[in-house]
Amino acid sequence: MSEKDILFLLPPGFEDNDRREFCPECAEMWGVLSYYPAIKEALDIRYVGIDHPRTPICDLLGDGNWNAPTLVLASANADLVEARSAKGASYLGSAREIAKYFAVRFGTAVPRGS
Repeated sequence: MSEKDILFLLPPGFEDNDRREFCPECAEMWGVLSYYPAIKEALDIRYVGIDHPRTPICDLLGDGNWNAPTLVLASANADLVEARSAKGASYLGSAREIAKYFAVRFGTAVPRGS
């Protein structure tokens, strides 16, 4: 397991449905990272493709766990928030959960409505 939290994202633009698209939740994560750029240094950010299964995520979390964005928590950070677990790894599977975790870990603002 990585010493850093691993953030899996879709790239900013990809081909799907015969057009270029982007993932709104991944864009939300990039927005949070642009607000708080120092967080990027604490993360291992990895891009995955649009096609399923997304092998890099499934390798860590098992078949069927391929959502992006997903943040796989480093073992040292696993107890900071309530997270799901799979194959012995703790993870967060939505942009809002990840942003709330950043608030706990890095002292950033909390997403509105949280």
